[in-house]
Amino acid sequence: MEQEFESNEIIDRLPAHLKQFIKPQNYADYTPINQAVWRYVMRKNVDYLSKVAHSSYLDGLKQTGISIDHIPNMYGMNRILKEIGWAAVAVDGFIPPAAFMEFQAYNVLVIASDIRQIEHIEYTPAPDIIHEGAGHAPIIANPEYAEYLRRFGEIGCKAISSAKDYEIYEAIRHLSIIKEAEDTPQEEIEAAEKKVDELQNDQREQSEMAQIRNLHWWTVEYGLIGTVENPKIYGAGLLSSIGESTWCMTDKVKKIPYSIEAAQQEFDITKPQPQLYVTPDFAHLSSVLEEFANKMALRVGGLEGLQKLIHSKNIGTIELSTGVQVSGTFTRVIEHHAKPVYFQTTGKTALASREKELVGHGTQNHPDGFGSPVGRLTGINLAIEDMGPRDLRAYDIYEGEQVNFEFEGGIKVSGEIITGTRNLQGKIILISLKNCTVTYEDEILFKPEWGKYDMAVGKEVISAFAGPADAKSFDLITHIPSSTTIKSKKTAERQELENLYESVRNIRQGKDTKFSLDAAFDLVKKYHPRDWLLSVEIFELVNGKDEKLAAQVLEYLEDVKQRRPEVAHLIDNGLELVKPSLVKTN
Repeated sequence: MEQEFESNEIIDRLPAHLKQFIKPQNYADYTPINQAVWRYVMRKNVDYLSKVAHSSYLDGLKQTGISIDHIPNMYGMNRILKEIGWAAVAVDGFIPPAAFMEFQAYNVLVIASDIRQIEHIEYTPAPDIIHEGAGHAPIIANPEYAEYLRRFGEIGCKAISSAKDYEIYEAIRHLSIIKEAEDTPQEEIEAAEKKVDELQNDQREQSEMAQIRNLHWWTVEYGLIGTVENPKIYGAGLLSSIGESTWCMTDKVKKIPYSIEAAQQEFDITKPQPQLYVTPDFAHLSSVLEEFANKMALRVGGLEGLQKLIHSKNIGTIELSTGVQVSGTFTRVIEHHAKPVYFQTTGKTALASREKELVGHGTQNHPDGFGSPVGRLTGINLAIEDMGPRDLRAYDIYEGEQVNFEFEGGIKVSGEIITGTRNLQGKIILISLKNCTVTYEDEILFKPEWGKYDMAVGKEVISAFAGPADAKSFDLITHIPSSTTIKSKKTAERQELENLYESVRNIRQGKDTKFSLDAAFDLVKKYHPRDWLLSVEIFELVNGKDEKLAAQVLEYLEDVKQRRPEVAHLIDNGLELVKPSLVKTN
């Protein structure tokens, strides 16, 4: 298929299973109203955030080339992001958490290229280019934070999910889409909210992915930095929300020192957050991340790691102490004294070492699963992996020899050795046998007629993580979202309003225009009485230049505030940026 997005050397490094999520930004699809929404939010944010955001934010806006006046073309952004070792790609709304984090591990910022509707100008539960471009991008110009983000992605994409996690992802994605879409029936939104609540309130133990997603939310999305008494904003969700960035600084939001306990605190994307976590500095974020990673199956392995993979019902990987990695869908583990002594996958399985598939051990070689004992041989102090050539000869672990292995825990392997596979350090990681029988008590686990038996060698499982060791071993280009973002309806009335916005934008930029400011104002009053943002933009242009028209616009905006009290504060916020004396402060 022909590539539909502009690439660069950072994006070129992405594996195919991540590239499947990338879509073209389609910059021409942004309307004049979209541009006005971006400009309003950015002008308000920069004005307010200069007082409450971490100093890296405003510096980052300059470094990343993000303009206040127009939606960024992310491939133009990429030329600047490249200087700090990052890139940006466009996607359609929410993508699976593991994929989102893996993009971060490759220093790639995922940007949902849609933009919120004017009705949701303060906050939208759906990811959009304001959230991603104006929230995430500027702060990564801080090197310490950028490394935290990359490291978070590297660790986070290895977190093991539960089957419920994907249900939650799909439910949240659907809810965010219909809440942002125009004219969605309230009962449909309420039904979607109920489903999300039911899934999130399920009292089953949170998976690793759920917990690390919580850490991501309370830092990358909604993090504060400094002291509990005087925090500053660095989380992208706050930086991109003119409503929540103000709300979070009030006493109505509880401020809690950031710690690993945040991994247990769930969140609701559809509501303002009742509490936020404050890190003293960016270095502390990395410290907590490492503390969490030390508890993950990625670093602990063992029986618990295998059990997590079985419960996930997804492709995962275990690594044995020899470095051999087995990737597939794990379905069984036999334990002895709280340690795994045998594991089994079902379906396509691949073996690897150092994240590279072993020759002759891809899914075509193991299409129906893979099982192997783990541990030491009974009565022998020396593990197979620690045996030198003399030891192997002494125990008849040699090509052409008939062997009868009995492992601690009761697994028995009998057959004729064909060959052994060693790693770069010289340790045996696989032993292949023919005429082989594998048993556990009275159960036959492998029969001679099934063909060659490959036995993984390792005295323990040192790691277990989500996904394959070598992504090329599996066909991972399978993502089909259950819902896609809904575009605004194109009506004659909407197009006329877009034309008016375009005229005002052209006047600001010194270009030829279809309507004068007077004409645009008359038309918006007559035919678009619910619109308020265009009149604010007109006032900005005539203030101090055409006092008669300015007075008429102010009078009209007062009328809009009376008719639509829900937007009164938005009008005041816009006017305050132009002429602070117009807005009374309480």
